[in-house]
Amino acid sequence: MEILAFEGTPEQEEMLREVFEKNKDVPGKMMPILQEAQEIYGYLPIEVLRMIADALDVSLSEVYGVATFYSQFSLTPKGENKISVCLGTACYVKGSDKVLEAIENKLGIKSGECTPDRKFSIDSCRCVGACGLAPVIMIGDEVYGKLTPDDVDKILDSYINDGGETE
Repeated sequence: MEILAFEGTPEQEEMLREVFEKNKDVPGKMMPILQEAQEIYGYLPIEVLRMIADALDVSLSEVYGVATFYSQFSLTPKGENKISVCLGTACYVKGSDKVLEAIENKLGIKSGECTPDRKFSIDSCRCVGACGLAPVIMIGDEVYGKLTPDDVDKILDSYINDGGETE
């Protein structure tokens, strides 16, 4: 897995400092701070976790433990085009694992990773509620169903070349 360089800005850091100030007297402030930090940066890089630990005067491992316990938090950046591959039962038995493999091969990254240009990220999920269309992927809010690995190139090329959405 390639580690993408942290690309925080001074403006984002100032916003985070405002979050610290706003939450300084809030009981259980770590959760709202983590949530707002993720909104600011799009994910929770280690550099941000360090800033949070310093601001709260707790260990980095404590902040990391909370951030990794809750599935709402991501420690890796998400791409401009977030690909979600359903690996629920209906999709899996109809070959979603092969669709996922085709996406990983096309983009050169694995599930849970982001392309170096931050255009795409891949995640798997357990169900998107479209079992009748299995196997299914979502790119942003766009649902693509009844897929085979052969469909992957056309779909991804539409995002690479045109910004998405094929028929």
